Amino acid sequence: MNIKSIHHIAILTDDYEQSKRFYTEVLGFEVIRETYRAERQSYKLDLAIAGHYQIELFSFPDFRERGSYPEAKGLRHLAFAVDDVEAAAAELRVQNIAVEPVRTDALTDKKFVFFTDPNGQPLELYEK
Repeated sequence: MNIKSIHHIAILTDDYEQSKRFYTEVLGFEVIRETYRAERQSYKLDLAIAGHYQIELFSFPDFRERGSYPEAKGLRHLAFAVDDVEAAAAELRVQNIAVEPVRTDALTDKKFVFFTDPNGQPLELYEK
């Protein structure tokens, strides 16, 4: 096996319009394709950043809540690279997104900060 890169990350939402706005208008992802699948009563939104396919946003009427504690087994969080963590965190705060205090990674000396999407999915901004 010769894995080249991560192709995409799938996120399930219970409020499609709110999540679509968050990922496109707040975080700046570009819509590649939006599909409504009537047989599933479900939307699938393909999103990219800087021209790279990154996120599939799904809505399903029969979703189940999943625990999202930072130390829970499974996906811990998604991290996005930014040039300036402080400036990016300030942009989120202006849009009334709750952001944790900026911290510095003791191993890399890079700044990072955590916040959540409308579904409670932990997200991180990490300094390039």
